Amino acid sequence: MTIDTHQHFWKLERGDYAWLTPALTKLYRDFQPDDLKPLMDAAGITGTIAVQAADTEAETEYLLSLADRHDWIGGVVGWVDLEAESAPASVAQLAQHPKLVGLRPMIQDIGDDAWMLRPALAPAIAEMVRNNLTFDALVMPRHLRHLLEFLRTYPDLCVVVDHCAKPEIRDKVIEGWAADMAEIATYPQVFCKISGLVTEAAENWGEEDLKPYVQYILGSFARDRLLFGSDWPVVNLASDYGAWKELAQSYLGGNIPNNAASAYPRLGPPPK
Repeated sequence: MTIDTHQHFWKLERGDYAWLTPALTKLYRDFQPDDLKPLMDAAGITGTIAVQAADTEAETEYLLSLADRHDWIGGVVGWVDLEAESAPASVAQLAQHPKLVGLRPMIQDIGDDAWMLRPALAPAIAEMVRNNLTFDALVMPRHLRHLLEFLRTYPDLCVVVDHCAKPEIRDKVIEGWAADMAEIATYPQVFCKISGLVTEAAENWGEEDLKPYVQYILGSFARDRLLFGSDWPVVNLASDYGAWKELAQSYLGGNIPNNAASAYPRLGPPPK
C-alpha cells in the first residue's frame, strides 16, 4: 500500500483561499477528486490524505465531505484557530469525524515566528492529544528553533514536518536548516514529509539540486519516520504528479515508505 500523505483539493467558488489568485495560472481552477484519482492510479498510489489549503473550519468540513464520498481519501488534515477560546470545543467536534487525522495551522503565513509557543494554544493542543490528532507543522527554516521548543513543550503530540521545512534550495542554503532538522529528528514523535521540494528550487531545477537536501533528511530521520507527499496540485508549478513520485521514489531507494498510519494514528485501514 502506498499513501500520498499530502495533497489538496479546492473549489474556487467557495471563496476562502485568500492566497489563490489568478496570477497563479496553473493553480487557479478547481482541483477535485476526479482530477487526482487517474494520476494516483498511474503512479501506483493507493490512498491519500487531503490537507487544508484555507484557514477556515468550513474548508475542513468540505474536505471531510469529500472523504465521505471517496474511500481512497483515507484522512483529512484540517484547520482550527488554535488560539481561539473556542478552539478546544472545535477540535473535539471535528474529531468526531473518523477521517479527521490532524490539524495544520498555516504557520508560514503568520507574522509572529514564535506563534506556536503562545500559551493560548495549550488548551487546543491538549484536546488534539486527547483525540490522537497529529499536528502538521507548515514551517520554514526560520521557525525551526521555535519548533524545537514546541516539541519540548508538547512531548505527547505527534508532529509531522511538512515539505522538509521548506529548505532554501534555490539559494543553495543548507547549513542552518540541516543542523536544526538533525536536532528535530532526535524527537521520536516527529515525522518528516518528502514533499514540496520542487517548488522551493530554482525554475530550471534538476535532480542534483534537490538531492543534498533529501539525502540529509534520509541521514537524519529513521526510515520509519519518513512520508511521501505529492503536494498536488501545487507540484504542477514546477513538475507533475507522476514525475515527482518517480523522483522521490528514486531518492528513497526505490520504495515509498509506508508510515502514514504511524504518523497519523487515526488513519483508517489502507484503501483496497
